[in-house]
Amino acid sequence: MEVEILSKECIKPSSPTAHHLETHKLSLLDLYLPPAYIPLVLYYPMNQQYSSANIIDDHIISTRLQLLKQALSETLARFYPLAGKIKDLHSIDCNDEGIYFIEARAKSPLDEFLNLPSISLIKEFLPDPDDAKWRSVPTPGDYVASVQVTTFSCGGMAIGAYVSHMIGDGTAFSLFLKSWAAAAARKSYNEESEAALLLPPKFDASLSFPQNDAYPRQACSTSIRSNLPIKFGRCVCRRFLFDASAIANLKAKAKGSTVQNPTRVEAVTTLLGKCIMAASKTQARSSSSDRDSDKPFALIHAVNLRRRATPPFSENYMGNFIWMASALCTTEEEPELQDLVCQLREAIAKLNGDFVNSLQGDEGLLNFLEALKYERETYTRAADRIAYSSWCNFGFYEIDFGWGKPVWASVTGPPESPATAILNAILLMDTNTGKGIEAWVYLHEDTMAILQVDQQLLQYATVDPSPIKTKI
Repeated sequence: MEVEILSKECIKPSSPTAHHLETHKLSLLDLYLPPAYIPLVLYYPMNQQYSSANIIDDHIISTRLQLLKQALSETLARFYPLAGKIKDLHSIDCNDEGIYFIEARAKSPLDEFLNLPSISLIKEFLPDPDDAKWRSVPTPGDYVASVQVTTFSCGGMAIGAYVSHMIGDGTAFSLFLKSWAAAAARKSYNEESEAALLLPPKFDASLSFPQNDAYPRQACSTSIRSNLPIKFGRCVCRRFLFDASAIANLKAKAKGSTVQNPTRVEAVTTLLGKCIMAASKTQARSSSSDRDSDKPFALIHAVNLRRRATPPFSENYMGNFIWMASALCTTEEEPELQDLVCQLREAIAKLNGDFVNSLQGDEGLLNFLEALKYERETYTRAADRIAYSSWCNFGFYEIDFGWGKPVWASVTGPPESPATAILNAILLMDTNTGKGIEAWVYLHEDTMAILQVDQQLLQYATVDPSPIKTKI
């Protein structure tokens, strides 16, 4: 698919940022995760109420683009750090230079891509796919966020965005997109939408989770990032889709005396974990790997700490409120789903209000580093690890800029550089009904070759389906 870049510009906030807010200091939790860029693409068909059959009105497309820019400018006045530049790995220069905004055109219709979407092509709908800085660790002077709007020959549209993980997690990213859409929808529909009732963003997480100025910054960053429970390496990506019926069957299978009400995320997470552990053992045997098969696997799940704090932080707190819960799972015998669910629940339960409170205040850093040390000791006892993150219930399929909801929401394939590609990773996303789950799985190609033909998995999942042909 050929995508032509039409223009590049910076969209600045509609009003200047106050002087006392010109430097945004990251919180302690912001230093926990790799400062890479988070991708997302939303795909919108041409709403036929605006055009006659087979006739695409260029004026409508131009109007929508202008609407997106105006709404983005208004939104950035509240989300001001996103309009700035990376100052260093500890702060953002909120200089109002704006979000990097690209207009592009695809010479094919949207349906042609969605009929059988190629993961390798998704990067064409994201800003500067050939610019490595958007795919790796940012450096001083880089944009905090960027957007690309790609129009298709049918009048459809893909809105792709990168936002630095330095400024927030998936919850924060979704709040920004919903707020942008709300501003656009008000202009398009000339009425208040439900999204317009969103609370304004709060950028003061560093007051609760401060960096400790008494601790050398470089030493702090090195200590934190050397203990991250994340594995990097060359990998491939496949999508595994679980529809509502399959999830109902999975939940029934995961239910037992110790698990009365497994969630859809728990059911999918544990099945994928079970199958990946089996595939990894098979791959290790076939390659004569020296990996100790008696060692357990570490299942590592990202947990949103906002709702686990006492009192909880509201969902409009920007920044990263993530910690990794780690469960060691033996692979000597094939584990039952309910056992895996129990182990994950026990690990997540440890991230309670007392844990969150221990990371706050002047003593937060020492407790933070101690927790990292314990975490590292846990996953270094494992033969390998699988890292999960769930974007379910983030509401991406409700994001309406004024011409309807998206037919698909996607991330993208792994970076080409093994140094920045997270290996053995799973990202869970809603399907467009909100009842299914689409799992984006990133594995070594040899392990993936085994997993994608695992009949135990394929009883419940479809591999790389069309988003517009599958009832989900």
